[in-house]
Amino acid sequence: MHDLMLVNETIFPAGARTLSPGQVGAVNGWGVFSTLRVHRGVLFAWERHYARMLKDARLLQVPFPSSSDAMLAQLLRLLEANQAQEATLRVIVLRNRGGLWEGPGNDRPFDLIAFSTSLKHWGASVRLGLVPQARHAANQFAGTKMLSWSFNLCLYDQAQADGFDEVLLLNERGEVSELTSANIFAVYGNEVVTPPLSSGCLPGVTRALLLEEVQIPGLIIREAVLTPADLERADEIFITSSTRDLLAVREIQNLNIRQGGQMRAVLSAAFQSLIENYCAARTRA
Repeated sequence: MHDLMLVNETIFPAGARTLSPGQVGAVNGWGVFSTLRVHRGVLFAWERHYARMLKDARLLQVPFPSSSDAMLAQLLRLLEANQAQEATLRVIVLRNRGGLWEGPGNDRPFDLIAFSTSLKHWGASVRLGLVPQARHAANQFAGTKMLSWSFNLCLYDQAQADGFDEVLLLNERGEVSELTSANIFAVYGNEVVTPPLSSGCLPGVTRALLLEEVQIPGLIIREAVLTPADLERADEIFITSSTRDLLAVREIQNLNIRQGGQMRAVLSAAFQSLIENYCAARTRA
């Protein structure tokens, strides 16, 4: 983590003690968050991240900043203070009040918290473990990026302990859903397929950009139900997230998958152009 963090309108040293157990969101994981790519000092796809956080906050009854522009201005102050031109930014909106254990003297309904860190090198490809019954697609909170992230962290830690980089999660129907912090895509000729939101996966911003904004002649990018057997038929498989962009999958536990396709590289180049154009336009502005 970089040296400074943001709490509401104030920038503190990252080690400062600014939270209390009486803030119910801090104790119970009652809040929402997002992780953004910072390029040229610009928060890439900010509008999409804000919209998703707002939607999740309404579902979880978390009070939320009403102005996207005001929130963005505070986050940019932090990036400038940390001199974080190329970085990753974590943004949290934490509910402060409610329940039996609300502490005294807490007048703010929520806190905006943010901190940045250097970009992580993820390597050229990933090995995935496989976990059944890890997503409940019928749950009303499925696909919500909530602060209570312990299940994902436990699954990720176990995958690392087992020698994998990440873990592929199946839902209650045995369908492919997502990873703990990434979406998954499979390539079949000129079609690129990702599980639908009804699989229980999180609506990742990179996932949405590939589905809605990246256009390559002759290529179809769409949603479809995927099973582990479908992954074995794929020409290649890759994962997506705001920190990984598009990362190849070289192994999935107990599955025989193919490697060496070229579609991910083509899509990755198109996605990098999307990032550059977005950030260049906002740098000029």
